[in-house]
Amino acid sequence: MGNRFGLKYTDNQGSEQTPVIMHRAPLGSHERFIGFLIEHFGGAFPAWLSPVQVTIIPIAERHSTYAHEVADQLLAANIRIELKSEAESMQKKIRNAEMQKIPYILVVGDREEHAKAVNIRIRGQKDQQTLKIDQFIAKISTEISSRSVSSSLV
Repeated sequence: MGNRFGLKYTDNQGSEQTPVIMHRAPLGSHERFIGFLIEHFGGAFPAWLSPVQVTIIPIAERHSTYAHEVADQLLAANIRIELKSEAESMQKKIRNAEMQKIPYILVVGDREEHAKAVNIRIRGQKDQQTLKIDQFIAKISTEISSRSVSSSLV
């Protein structure tokens, strides 16, 4: 590398030498790669790459028990989740999840609890759909294992 860059130094005897350069950057290359991924996806990672794949939002406090049941089933399927049980409005929780670019937002209320289902909001789409929890787990698991860039729930 010293010859390639035309580098020289003067040694203890006063003669000009070409330095030997060893370059090693295992962490720097990883950081650049992650930077490229963030830039490419604009922070909106596909589900398989997203740190949080699903956010679960109970409509009211009385739906927390069912939200925990859904969370347990998703965790058992190795899906990375976040359960929003703070004392904030449902709209604020949804807005925050959308701003964090979480791929799937599951809203659970009375109808979902009785049907053992979840209301699904897919990032970047206005339409919502309701699926049984086991159907949702099967679809997102397929999407994650295939490393799909687009949603399999469309």
